[in-house]
Amino acid sequence: MVSDRSLDVLRVIVQDYVASREPVGSKSIVERYEFGVSAATIRHDMAMLEEEDLITAPHTSSGRIPTDKGYRVFVNQLADLQPLTAAQRQAIETFLGNSSDLDEVLVKTVRLLSQLTHQVALVQYPTLGRSRIRHIELVPLSTTRLLIVLITDTGRVEQRHIDVRDEVEQEFLGEVRAKLNTRLGGLALSDAATALDNVAADFPQVRGSVIADIVSSLREQVAANRGDKLIMAGAANLAMTADDFGGSIVPVLEAIEEQVTLLRLFADMAPDQNGLATSIGSENAAFGLGEASVLASGYSSSGGDFARVGVLGPTRMDYPNNMAAVRAVARYLSRLLGEE
Repeated sequence: MVSDRSLDVLRVIVQDYVASREPVGSKSIVERYEFGVSAATIRHDMAMLEEEDLITAPHTSSGRIPTDKGYRVFVNQLADLQPLTAAQRQAIETFLGNSSDLDEVLVKTVRLLSQLTHQVALVQYPTLGRSRIRHIELVPLSTTRLLIVLITDTGRVEQRHIDVRDEVEQEFLGEVRAKLNTRLGGLALSDAATALDNVAADFPQVRGSVIADIVSSLREQVAANRGDKLIMAGAANLAMTADDFGGSIVPVLEAIEEQVTLLRLFADMAPDQNGLATSIGSENAAFGLGEASVLASGYSSSGGDFARVGVLGPTRMDYPNNMAAVRAVARYLSRLLGEE
């Protein structure tokens, strides 16, 4: 049975090891922290922690480092997350507040989160199957080339350039635009594909090839919006912590290239009472990330669609700061997208 003091000893071992990457000994703990007991007592506490597989001795060092199980206990014991500084909160509001659409918001989100945490930042697009079409715009670039813009009620903007087989007059393009918005406007993306099947019936057969080209592009745009996607930033941060991955970050890089793998991991992570989900070290072995930790929090868009934002890095990471940053960014993202 691990005592409360032993858990406090575990806490300082995690904190010191994360900060220095050096094994932590009883003498260092006594000198740096006011436990009010002797080094021998601290060594006894450390022995208890080692018996519980919460810490371990690397090689022949007299110091100890946390195990994956130790990190898990440490994270579970975090009753309160340290608040972000005023400067960090201001950075979030300033950096994300001037974004024009969902794509730009999410790109900025991962860039900011990777800077705040010095880890790989990940953000999942909202599951957009329930999103609705707000507007379709057809912009002529020439008589045979169009820009098709699909806008959803979540702020997602999907643009495609297409070449049509016949010339298109401005007047006819306006008619197509109006009929597409009448037929598709307000429909859920999950219903849009069926509605597109009937679009050709609204126009003369002689216009069939042009309508077919436009419908084909819109089908692709709807499918792109409905699919699960991730945006990532900060992969270069892994290079600074390569030694924490057994000397090679290649397996980690290979794993994070597989979006399907990361989306499955996100889906498997259960949030705690703070809305944060953590998956540490060996808990990620099935996903090829046995030496990495993933922290995530959910956010929602104006359409009520849910997704996750988080960070990935070595198990030796600053959990309190990173968890606070992830939670703060997720909350601001929900507030920002909810206003749209």
